[in-house]
Amino acid sequence: MVPDISLGGRTYGLLAYLYGPGRRDEHLDPHLVAAWQPGLAPDPGRDPAATLKQLQERLDLPVQAVPEHRRPKRHVWHCPVRADAGDRHLSDEEWAGVARRVVHAVGIAEEGDEQACRWIAVRHAEDHIHIVATLKRQDGRAPRRHDDYNRAQAECRQIEKDFGLRRLNPGDGTAAKRPTSAERAKAERAGRTATARELLRDHVRQAVAGAADEAEFFRRLTDAGVRLDRRLAPSGDVLGYKVALPGDRNRDGTPIWFPGSRLAPDLSLPKIRQRLGSEKEANQPLPGTRPHQREAPARARREAAGIVERITTVSVDGDEAEAATQLSGLGEVLDALAHTSPSSTRQQVTEAARAFERATRWHTRAERADGRAVRSAARGIIQAGNALGRGEDGGATAMLLSTLVLATLAAARWHAARQHHQQAAAARQAADQLRAAYGTAATTPMRVMRAQGRRLPERVRNRHLGTVEAAFPGRTGSVRRERGWDALVATLDQAERAGHDPEELLQRAVAWRELNTADRVTDVLVWRLRRIGHLPADAPQRPADTRSPEQQPRQEQAHTAGPTHNPTTSEHRHRR
Repeated sequence: MVPDISLGGRTYGLLAYLYGPGRRDEHLDPHLVAAWQPGLAPDPGRDPAATLKQLQERLDLPVQAVPEHRRPKRHVWHCPVRADAGDRHLSDEEWAGVARRVVHAVGIAEEGDEQACRWIAVRHAEDHIHIVATLKRQDGRAPRRHDDYNRAQAECRQIEKDFGLRRLNPGDGTAAKRPTSAERAKAERAGRTATARELLRDHVRQAVAGAADEAEFFRRLTDAGVRLDRRLAPSGDVLGYKVALPGDRNRDGTPIWFPGSRLAPDLSLPKIRQRLGSEKEANQPLPGTRPHQREAPARARREAAGIVERITTVSVDGDEAEAATQLSGLGEVLDALAHTSPSSTRQQVTEAARAFERATRWHTRAERADGRAVRSAARGIIQAGNALGRGEDGGATAMLLSTLVLATLAAARWHAARQHHQQAAAARQAADQLRAAYGTAATTPMRVMRAQGRRLPERVRNRHLGTVEAAFPGRTGSVRRERGWDALVATLDQAERAGHDPEELLQRAVAWRELNTADRVTDVLVWRLRRIGHLPADAPQRPADTRSPEQQPRQEQAHTAGPTHNPTTSEHRHRR
């Protein structure tokens, strides 16, 4: 059950919508289910003699009774309360009880208070009601409704328990503000798939992902076409910023601005500065790495995949401050990937990044100084630019997406173990979107690799079967039944031809964490092998072997010794 609180200044306009047909004739039988006092609120839905004007005047009476300078500009409190799609339909009497509990919990009309605010609850659908109140008590005072959003949420969690409804995840006060129903309706009218608040949040997150300094952050925002207004001190120092979508204006024609802190708690300028650090620190290369330079998208994605795999272990095993740093960095990698993904996967990766941002915030503060590696991965992706959906770019994108699926699942388990319910659910939602994006990105390269694996000589396939049996004692049967088995065989063959010991390389790939959570083990191993073995991601054709027997690998020579040789014996597996 979800409450959604907003404020307005036009009582009649809201009532006209609630009692009207709706935007698509979806409102059915609008009527009152509860009011501040039985018999005092006219019901235009059920009483032919009642009018909207009469109801508006009754609700506004306490507001009109005080001097004009004491009237709040936005005096209408509006709170739709919606049941989950899987819940049973509540009766009018049950919805009336829900409304009374909500207005009591938030301080609008506490039980037994005869001088409380006037309010009504209108029902025009099976699954929700609208609570409307005016924000002057009948004694002329303002209601005490501090923190009404969180108090309404807490009461709805208790209502779910009492009514036997689906229980939603409790929050911890660190979530970004949800779009209001008015914002969603405006986005729908404009033909947008997301509200202005959500789109701007995406733009700001993608602009900060991997940015070296504040100047680059602001430059990326303007390059993305976002309207930017910086608040300056008399000295010229930037004190804050706000953003708006081009063409998004209110009734007066004024742009609708959103300060960063209204988009999300960690998008205020002080929090962004904390994340960026100084320009010198942000641009300083990590020990053993190269200074930042523009690379091909495929190479940037390969390097990011390796960093994400390493931080997954840190996130699982480290303390909360360290985990906060790495999960925040993982969110930046997702934002960077969303910004540079090909059109075939951009929407899914954007949805994954949008969901995962909830998993990056809880009450523990991140230690930003330790997050340079993962921020470096995000910066590398941004600097490399947009990737193609085919060839080496496409394969490297699938490689990174495969790694990100496991990383987000690890984040979900980490949060669940600490009772971070909303964050765990957000991480699982991100993993679902990334799985879908991976399925799209991996289709072509995996199909090519499977075809190559099927074309290999039977003796070569048997040799690699022995390699897999050594790495997965007793589990080879389940691995061979996976769709990616032939692609794994092709990858092991390519690794051998590149000079690697296939068994040693496979053991390294298996040793990484999170393999047991993979939907398809063979897919994960294919991309790990190609990354750690520096093999092409687009699976080039296997060349014909023109080498003499003396030049062939020892394993291959052994298969020419005679037809009775068993390739899976322990002696063969350990021959070097």
